[in-house]
Amino acid sequence: MSSPAATWYECRTVLTERDMVVLGDHMIGVGRLTTREQLAGTIRRGDRGITSARSALDRIRVGAESRRETIMRLVVTDAGFPEPQLTVNVHAADGRFIGRVDMAWPELRIALEYDGDHHRTDRSAFERDRARGNDFTVEGWIVIRTTAVDVRRTASFLEQLRRAFENALQRHDGSTAPR
Repeated sequence: MSSPAATWYECRTVLTERDMVVLGDHMIGVGRLTTREQLAGTIRRGDRGITSARSALDRIRVGAESRRETIMRLVVTDAGFPEPQLTVNVHAADGRFIGRVDMAWPELRIALEYDGDHHRTDRSAFERDRARGNDFTVEGWIVIRTTAVDVRRTASFLEQLRRAFENALQRHDGSTAPR
């Protein structure tokens, strides 16, 4: 029987690089099955698929809590955005905890959230999301919310994210006029 790290490496010839990242994120994150160092230790020079495994290893991060969150992070970074921080705790100016976001650029007060179906079908989750969203707005955060549709068709949310960066950078620079 293979260890979790060895299993990840054995998948290098049957999974895409993206799926290797998704699997790795899960294994070192919420799954707590292995470490990044253990994954790295499985890579053997001369093996078939080593380039893909090394590339995937470079992109694995702790913090994504679902497959879709990892995919959203990869879409964002592949589009040229800076690497976001994952599972970021956000506090109000008075120190009160507002919530944790999937990924964020805290210095710009931009958050990207992936909402699975439970966010729309579970009434209490829906109500919490709305109240939390209001708190983020009051504290000056721009929150881009995404769903499964956005994973398949990324252009719209990437444009929203680009505009959020533009607006946040203008605020950060002290400029008030749109470009």
